[in-house]
Amino acid sequence: MGRGTTEMEVGGDGVAVITINNPPLKENYEQAIKRDDVKAIVLTGAKGRFSGGFDINAFQKGTSKEVKPGFISIDFLTDSVEEVAMACHGRICTSTAQLGLPELQLGIIPGMGGTQRLPRLVGLSKSLEMMLLSKPVKGEEAHSLGLVDAVVSPKELVKAQKQSANLEHPLVCIDCIEEGIVSGPRAGLWKEVDSSKMLQSSQTSKSLVHFFFAQRATSKVSGITDIGLVPRKVRKVAIVGGGLMGSGIATTLILSKYSVILKEVSEKFLQAGIGRVRANLQSRIKKGKMTQESYEKTLSLLTGVLDYEQFRDVDLVIEAVIENVSLKQQIFADLERYCPPACILATNTSTIDLNLVGEKTTSQDRIVGAHFFSPAHIMPLLEIVRTQRTSAQVVLDLLDVAKKIRKTPIVVGNCTGFAVNRMFFPYTQAALLLVDRGLDVYQIDRAITRFGMPMGPFRLADLVGFGVAVATAMQYLQSFPERCYKSMLIPLMLEDKRIGEAARKGFYQYDDKRKASPDPEIKKYVEQSRSMAGGIQDPKLMKLTDKDIVEMVFFPVVNEACRVLDERIALKASDLDIASIMGMGFPITANYVSSRLEDWSKMYGEFFKPCAYLVERAKKGESLGAQVDLAKSRL
Repeated sequence: MGRGTTEMEVGGDGVAVITINNPPLKENYEQAIKRDDVKAIVLTGAKGRFSGGFDINAFQKGTSKEVKPGFISIDFLTDSVEEVAMACHGRICTSTAQLGLPELQLGIIPGMGGTQRLPRLVGLSKSLEMMLLSKPVKGEEAHSLGLVDAVVSPKELVKAQKQSANLEHPLVCIDCIEEGIVSGPRAGLWKEVDSSKMLQSSQTSKSLVHFFFAQRATSKVSGITDIGLVPRKVRKVAIVGGGLMGSGIATTLILSKYSVILKEVSEKFLQAGIGRVRANLQSRIKKGKMTQESYEKTLSLLTGVLDYEQFRDVDLVIEAVIENVSLKQQIFADLERYCPPACILATNTSTIDLNLVGEKTTSQDRIVGAHFFSPAHIMPLLEIVRTQRTSAQVVLDLLDVAKKIRKTPIVVGNCTGFAVNRMFFPYTQAALLLVDRGLDVYQIDRAITRFGMPMGPFRLADLVGFGVAVATAMQYLQSFPERCYKSMLIPLMLEDKRIGEAARKGFYQYDDKRKASPDPEIKKYVEQSRSMAGGIQDPKLMKLTDKDIVEMVFFPVVNEACRVLDERIALKASDLDIASIMGMGFPITANYVSSRLEDWSKMYGEFFKPCAYLVERAKKGESLGAQVDLAKSRL
């Protein structure tokens, strides 16, 4: 059966089985409706999937009467195809099938009667959870809810015949459900149709659709995925370092059924690392995402060691120790001696040049960055960092691992901070500059969280820890001295052993439950820092709106992202959107960003000076993501 086709087979019992490989479905369905020998229709899918849903390309561009009973067999079902399923006379699925209505992730609501049928099938509470949280259910739960009529094995399938206040579409979805309950299904359906049309043209939907396609584009990398290479199988993975990051990575891998070796330098540290993995898994049990039996089975995939002897048959090693160049160099020299010649040697460093990490090895073609984001078992992004010498095969293998552990990968070039952290180093620095010039710490955090970020720059600094923040800032100061702002605020706080949330004292103070609240003691450190910065307070800053604050904190990030693109550290602007989810928040022109930065640079110095790439785009009236001829790729 070819790609982009459906296939129909009519049996002697008068049942037409229509198998979808890739829609359109209409032709075979209409043919089955017209045939006198067809008594019933079964819709099923090829290769374990019923359908990925409606065609979003068609959706971007902007009622028939059923005369024969329809049945649907399901192995994977999302988007408007579930609405089709709910309209059938019967539904059959496998135990591993996933059924969901994820339309809100695209800024729209379930259509084709989804807001009306689902509450009537599974009840109001569960339907709200499935729609508003885009939360799928698996076969057995779907059966217990009444969403499907039977659960069978895959072989018997055919035979058996949370939201931001800035987002409008979750509330619209609730309105449609309410209309159907209060005024009846016909009124609910009409409201659903009108609301769907309205949401499809909204900026939110356009941005989320852009994100949808950008996310899928990350797995297509020129010179990697288009040259005929096939990913090698990775079965056994070793992690060096069992700290917060290493244990999080180990958790991610064993949850995806990889056999994992966790190495530490002492029994004490090893048991602490294994304990963190246990705690990560136990939190899933508490949330109802894992059974005790599954917990035991998953944990059995983890082995703790104190040496490299068991590394002799591993396929992938991920180093996750502290940011110390000489320590990493020694580890990679050891790995080269103990690991098989084809083993991928990855580092989780967030800032250190990969060429330095592999300097003492002769295996730089298999050294790659695998930068997870904390907490690694929760955050969905994986930054794959490639040097000039990293082989295409190694990058492809890591892309395949990312897919299997359900991470969205972006492939970037090698430089200080790579793409993601480098983009965001001006974020906290801009906030510190504003504080030194007279703004309140908590005013800035409030403006940023109101904008939609999970936390402001100062709450984030507490979470990361001041020690890490200072060490990272030093890396950027060495690499980009001409555009770094050096504030003394955090170093002054460190002198008094205020190190962030871990010590319950940073920019905020923390109670026993780690709940943050403003700390009046911060005022003295702010005054000291302002004095050391020259005591210059700008009356204009006292009049800044939340919008102004957001722009002064984020536009330097946009500026640095332009440099990352200009230097070809990242190949696509959409990759940076995925990395930061920031492109979706700024429906603005290059000209606006450039002119604002230019004005601020005249008032507050070189920190805000727009880069040449941004200025050029502004002059030409081009978007930040438009394709241009750039310097040779750093990938």
